[in-house]
Amino acid sequence: MTQSTGGPAAKLRGGHQMPLLGFGTWQAEDQQAYDSVLHALRTGYRHIDTATGYGNEEQVGKAVADSGVPREDIFITTKLPPNNAGREEQTITDSLRKLGTDYVDLWLIHWPPNGQAAPETWKEFRRLRDAGLAREIGVSNYSTAQLDELISATGEAPAVNQIKWGPTLHDAPRLAEHNERSIVLEGYSPFKTTNLGHPTLADVAAAHGVTPDQVVLRWHVEHGVVVIPKSVTPERIERNYDIFGFSLSEAEVAAIDGLA
Repeated sequence: MTQSTGGPAAKLRGGHQMPLLGFGTWQAEDQQAYDSVLHALRTGYRHIDTATGYGNEEQVGKAVADSGVPREDIFITTKLPPNNAGREEQTITDSLRKLGTDYVDLWLIHWPPNGQAAPETWKEFRRLRDAGLAREIGVSNYSTAQLDELISATGEAPAVNQIKWGPTLHDAPRLAEHNERSIVLEGYSPFKTTNLGHPTLADVAAAHGVTPDQVVLRWHVEHGVVVIPKSVTPERIERNYDIFGFSLSEAEVAAIDGLA
């Protein structure tokens, strides 16, 4: 774990810093997407996660431009829809135009195309990364076997694998498999997969004077797992960011791990 302008960060394969706390934009559309991303950036977030499939890249790009935050201080992720495999260059070119930037910090294959690892798509990702369109490349919703297929085909592992993650989905062997391959695990849907009313979370939250939501996000950070909570409510956007004033003990982390 290192530090970036967006707080604690993971160092990716290419040497770039990825803030462990990001801002998700799935299901945020039109003005709501613009407003929420702008508020997130003004709150202090420096990592924004979007995707071609979300249909909000233009709004994200406009919010970045209007935020007053230097582009180089913001880590932007977007994703290739699996049915766009074979049209990688056109897809990333369209994404960059909509985002109003010359590059993205991370570009992911959103799902395994046709359920397959798709090493040919991965080779195109490497080519377009080397051409300067993305600083880092990775995948989303890939199994360990599929990650190994990409490594075997090209000699290069993805920098990131973004998968559904949270306390009830905690899988220590799977996290270890990522760490062994120097692949950063990034979790999405941290709240949808969690019973925020669970007594364990309530007890830990009470001990620190925070909310169970904040405990869940802090738990990700303690594990070095990137997390991208999404909200369009200003108060929640701010609360989700306010997780750096406390830390969890080893016993608390273990208790939360036990929710799986």
